[in-house]
Amino acid sequence: MKKLLSAVACLCLASPLAAEQVGEVGVDWVGNDIVIEAIQDPDVAGVTCHIAYFDRSMIDRLSKGNWFEDPSNASIACRQTGPITLGDIDRDEDGEDVFRTSRSIVLKSLRVKRIYDATNQTLIYVAHAAELTDGSAKVAISTVPLYGTNAATE
Repeated sequence: MKKLLSAVACLCLASPLAAEQVGEVGVDWVGNDIVIEAIQDPDVAGVTCHIAYFDRSMIDRLSKGNWFEDPSNASIACRQTGPITLGDIDRDEDGEDVFRTSRSIVLKSLRVKRIYDATNQTLIYVAHAAELTDGSAKVAISTVPLYGTNAATE
């Protein structure tokens, strides 16, 4: 059982891509913050996603218990930030992970998945929580149109 938990923890902490913190908004007097990070798509040059999520302070963690977990909610906005070049991306309807970070010690992660919509010439980015126990319905979506770009013909 220990080996299984260790393997799950390693998978949850793994991140296909590093995010760069570009902003932080103080929410209250106890130190809770909204963190904004920039994530460049590793397989699609010219696309950057900004993701915002809640980061609990130590005071909040101590007062409410639940020390090792952050909320799953996140917001995402993805935009063209340069000439778009599609790399070797997964083009099936399941898409592929672009970013993943842990939101608790073992059971919860925040993921960003990319789905390619060839019919509408659009990249779809979905931010969602992945919880080992019950899943989660907390979802945010952003799209990047490829229409009129060289990437639309690739």
